[in-house]
Amino acid sequence: MLNTVNTIEQKLVEAYSIRINNLTKSIIIANQALKASLFINDKTLIGKSYSQLALYHMIVGEMQKAKQYSERAIEIFNELGDERGVADAKYGLAGVYYKTNQYHLGLIHFSDALKIYKKYNDYYNQSRAEKSLGTIFECIGDATSAFKVYKSAIRNAKKIKDLNLESNVYNNLSGILTKKGKIYFAKQIINKSIELKSQTDDMRGMAYALYGKGKVYHFCKEYTKAKELYNKSLDIHKKMGENTGVVMTMTKLAALYFETQQVDKALQFAQEGLLLGESLQFSMCTIKLNRIIYLIYKSLGDYEKALHYFENHLSEKERVINTQTLKVIESYELIARMEKIENEAILQREKQKILEKKNLDELENYKRKQEFLSIMSHEIRTPLNAIVASLVLLDDKIVNEGKKIIRNLKFASDNLISVVNDVLDFNRLDGQNVKLELVSTNINFLCQNTVEVFERFANAKNIELKYISTVNISNYYLIDPTKLTQILNNLINNAIKFTDKGSVQLEIKIVDCGEQKDLISFKITDTGEGISQENLPRIFDSFSQLKPYLTRKHGGTGLGLAIVKRLIELHKSTITVESKLYKGTSFYFELELEKSEEIIIKVNDKQQLIGKKVLIVDDTKMNGMLLSKLLRKWSMEIQYVDGGKKAIEIVKYQKFDFILMDIHMPEMNGFEVSKEIKMTPNLNIQTPIFALTADILADADQNFKKYFSGIIFKPFDIDKLYNLLVTYGD
Repeated sequence: MLNTVNTIEQKLVEAYSIRINNLTKSIIIANQALKASLFINDKTLIGKSYSQLALYHMIVGEMQKAKQYSERAIEIFNELGDERGVADAKYGLAGVYYKTNQYHLGLIHFSDALKIYKKYNDYYNQSRAEKSLGTIFECIGDATSAFKVYKSAIRNAKKIKDLNLESNVYNNLSGILTKKGKIYFAKQIINKSIELKSQTDDMRGMAYALYGKGKVYHFCKEYTKAKELYNKSLDIHKKMGENTGVVMTMTKLAALYFETQQVDKALQFAQEGLLLGESLQFSMCTIKLNRIIYLIYKSLGDYEKALHYFENHLSEKERVINTQTLKVIESYELIARMEKIENEAILQREKQKILEKKNLDELENYKRKQEFLSIMSHEIRTPLNAIVASLVLLDDKIVNEGKKIIRNLKFASDNLISVVNDVLDFNRLDGQNVKLELVSTNINFLCQNTVEVFERFANAKNIELKYISTVNISNYYLIDPTKLTQILNNLINNAIKFTDKGSVQLEIKIVDCGEQKDLISFKITDTGEGISQENLPRIFDSFSQLKPYLTRKHGGTGLGLAIVKRLIELHKSTITVESKLYKGTSFYFELELEKSEEIIIKVNDKQQLIGKKVLIVDDTKMNGMLLSKLLRKWSMEIQYVDGGKKAIEIVKYQKFDFILMDIHMPEMNGFEVSKEIKMTPNLNIQTPIFALTADILADADQNFKKYFSGIIFKPFDIDKLYNLLVTYGD
């Protein structure tokens, strides 16, 4: 089915390649590509399809269709910011304009396209655009400019060894030399054009080359040779359905027959050509054909008809000249600017090189920072995982005073994890790699639970912790609960940290109630030490610590409020702060939240994991041992291996319900092992694999979702681990 990007692109390439011999089929294939592109809604391919169809319809003389398709392509490529797509579409539109004698618009659009092609060193399209510009210069009587751009077009065609392009320009160049009476050179060049067309099997191009050679013989009054060449050209044009070529050749044949006093044939070709030319709005030829018919009737003594066609000739010529001359003069400064385009292109390329190097340096710096943070995360969180897992296992065995020690150790490890997370979260926000992940959430439950987390901290300082809400208890909204919790955690934690007596309060209320959305305000107030007016402007700065490191009594990275500010900006909102020294501080922000319904979540049955088979792959044996003990508490059957190669072997003959895969391992990392399991025959191709890692940036890898069903960060959150396994164990 024609619906994949690659297939559509192949179709467009095919349509373009066969246009020289089968234009009708090119149109059919391009229409198929357009239909398929619209079906998959790929705007780039839609634009390319329109652009190609415009070219083909212009060639067959369907100018209105060609114009519509070109304008649609330009609109799409402008939306995408695709300069080269815009250039291709403008090239097609320029062809329509100059063939309908709107030379000023053709001149402008060809020049615009050429400038872009030069910017990207696109020699193929430079040659095409220069050849077309030369044609316009010829039409407005500027043979010098035409000759100049033709020479440039030939140079560019030779750079890429495109014989068809080279041949096309030779044809036009021959015409200029013929008009100047340089017949020897004109014949040499047109013969070269025909020779190249024979090599490339370009039938459409051959028709124009034969037409060009016919013009040389016609100029020399070698009528028999000229007529033979014109007729060969006409046959090919008719066969290819190229109506503009048909009209051009009929015009020359009508003139030839009149000059050789074959009046009946002259009138036949002139009238047929005029009828077709008028349907195409091809004034370039209809002006000449009206004059030929006028001369024919005048020679026959039919002065009434002669006068009619002479008036048509004059009125159309006057119309074209009057509408074009001023516009061409106004646009003619573009011709002078042509000489500057090359220099502009060189300058643009140099600027582009500098910009690309700068961007590359920035990208390298960003990658190095990411790599450092990934390593730091792994190196800190891996030993922490062993500590936390050990504490969980010891918690069931320790009593009395030992429980307090366990709690203190857990609190200390949580603080260290918080510091690591602050640095990593800030890095993600700094790199703009974060998006909101909205789920239906009861906002009161979220806020109440967040406050309850800090009750022990507040009680230890003898501070009253309050939560006040005027939002209906049953209200659900589309919220990113993780990010909103992170905002509130940072603000409440800071408030308690900097308050020695009094209270800390979270208050939420609906500021504005809408049909689909509510505007909800959040206010966190404390009675702490406050912030001076001097320091207020910089509290949201990264790594901001208002007291020197050696004298401050509160821990932290200085990133908490910077993270809060960026997370609130991610919600398209802002945070404000009011504070008085020794009286307290108040933080305030508003979020516009979309209303939603409660989602009923199935309660996990604790019996579901009994007997489930798990493969643990981790090169750190301590981690493997601790995780094995933890999973056995849930009555699961455990198989542990300490490397990727062992894992690949064991999955071939033993079926598992889950695989827990460490990411950072020697020999083969977790991505490589998981890819091998998913892509090669074994018993566990469909088994869910969970990334087991201390690297909090691991899930940013573009291949993560291909190979993993989920991620479990070290140190493990026991509840999250349990719920994840139960969810996939259904």
